[in-house]
Amino acid sequence: MGTTSDREAHPAMSRLLAAALTVVAATALAVGAALGIVALLDATPDQPNTPLITYEHTGQER
Repeated sequence: MGTTSDREAHPAMSRLLAAALTVVAATALAVGAALGIVALLDATPDQPNTPLITYEHTGQER
């Protein structure tokens, strides 16, 4: 009677485990990237709301 490792006895199980770990790793990377993008967008300073053209009021009404 020869001894076989689990990998040789159940190759489908090892492929399933590898696929599950790949899905978990890809999900973690996607969530990390999304949170990183949101953090970068929140880190940008707000632009000042200054008008490009200003009109002087002379005190006269039209």
